[in-house]
Amino acid sequence: MDFSADAEDGLFREEARCWLAEHLGDEWVAGRDDPAVRRAWERELGSGGWIGIGWDRAYGSYGNRAASLTRQVVWGEEYARARAPERVGHIGENLLAPTLIAYGDAAQRERFLPPVARGAELWCQGYSEPGAGSDLAAVRTVAVRDGGVYRISGQKVWTSLAREADWCFVLARTDTDERRHRGLSFLLVPMDQPGRVEVRPIRQMSGTAEFNEVFFDGAVARAEHVVGGPGAGWRVAMGLLELERGVSTLTQQVAFAAELRDLADAAVATGAARDPVLRERLVRLWAELRVMRWNALRTLGPAAGDPGAASVAKLLWAGWHQRLGELAMRVRGAEAAAGPGEWSADAPYELDAAQRRFLFGRAETIYGGSDEIQRTIIAGRVLGLDGGRER
Repeated sequence: MDFSADAEDGLFREEARCWLAEHLGDEWVAGRDDPAVRRAWERELGSGGWIGIGWDRAYGSYGNRAASLTRQVVWGEEYARARAPERVGHIGENLLAPTLIAYGDAAQRERFLPPVARGAELWCQGYSEPGAGSDLAAVRTVAVRDGGVYRISGQKVWTSLAREADWCFVLARTDTDERRHRGLSFLLVPMDQPGRVEVRPIRQMSGTAEFNEVFFDGAVARAEHVVGGPGAGWRVAMGLLELERGVSTLTQQVAFAAELRDLADAAVATGAARDPVLRERLVRLWAELRVMRWNALRTLGPAAGDPGAASVAKLLWAGWHQRLGELAMRVRGAEAAAGPGEWSADAPYELDAAQRRFLFGRAETIYGGSDEIQRTIIAGRVLGLDGGRER
């Protein structure tokens, strides 16, 4: 796809750059790990009209900008280059909203899209379960119809941002007589249900707890908040997963490029760049990042909608980011094994950003669909092999 910018795109880039320079003050950067600050930043973005700029406006206007594909890329690039806080609203903006536009009804779109556009409501994703992670069709969470509501019982795991989220979209079995892909529904569930929804953080080896377990004990979802209708859950859930590509991937790659530049600078500063093997690995990472960009652009252009595109993108970036983290540890040598602070009983260890990135990166080839599952999807949807067929 041709992403050469015209004069108006250049003006849009300048507008984005100026807005970020004016609004991205030290308080946002210093508090980037504080949930309250991150939520406030979402509202700041919403008030500036920067949330949902890529949504299909055929279903209504929500007060924010409507941007072409090129300008969506421009905004994502400028946001990443400004090193603005990591988004806590991306699940609502980039997954839930496009799914409602594609599969929801008018009432659902009118209820849920405006709060996402304002940065007022945050979302999490209730897909994976113990024993039903990559094999999503094996979910055992059940939703039973009770008059005008569904009552949900079960457990979800690896739920990012569950502690911050106001709502969760949940894949649950509404027809217990059906098996596997049949009888599933996609429900919109409020998280503020004391005694019915419990969130337990999962502490990771990086010391952080982005992931959570979520327990539903008779949690209520309104019957009109079933997206696509009862029994359409598998179709809606798979459609949502196909949305995890394109512009967001290009934005991610800008952040990756900044990390790679930081690593190359560190290799020169420490003298590690004198090692020809290490230099070769740096160049290889640079070349692979270019391939990722070309692939992402391809999926936005004539190849848009290709089956397996999201799986190819996930395979490319997850392994790449792991290798970047590994090389960063090699550049630092023995120092990489020591934290920046002293050990204490209250804080067993402290890590810097590169160490956290390395440890967290071990999960990147697993979450969002493991590498094995991505290859199975490609085998079935792209190559037509038996190993990719749904069972």
